[in-house]
Amino acid sequence: MYSRDEAKKLKEKFWTSFGQFMALVPSEDGTKINWINYKTGVKHLHFRMEVENKQAYIWIEISHPDAGIRSLLYEQLLAYRTILQAELGEEWDWEDCYLDPYGKEVARVGRPMKEVASIFEQKDWPILIAFFKPRLIALHRFWSTAQYGFEIFK
Repeated sequence: MYSRDEAKKLKEKFWTSFGQFMALVPSEDGTKINWINYKTGVKHLHFRMEVENKQAYIWIEISHPDAGIRSLLYEQLLAYRTILQAELGEEWDWEDCYLDPYGKEVARVGRPMKEVASIFEQKDWPILIAFFKPRLIALHRFWSTAQYGFEIFK
């Protein structure tokens, strides 16, 4: 078992390594991207990656505090479902109302990793990277097209 400080350092090391690995991947328009903290340009709409309890997740999260606006953002995302699926090459789970670990209502679209891997085991890092990398790149390609449909929410 790791102490809280050791666990924090291992997580930081993974995300730093992943960020350095992804820095080699160019954006659609050739600009530099912070892949770990991807900026959609729409407040309360984020691309999230998480690893916990030997499970990894990636999703698009809509966290607007106003339920009506959150619903509108989700409906707009639903309108782009076919394009998103085409970029991802797989079906993701769609949840219009999800309670996050802090009890906050969000809408999200995403999927868990099927394999078991731990962020605390460096031997598992290639599995985690192989899960996150193609999906994050696909989300970027999707967002390069879809972002214009969300201009009203900026």
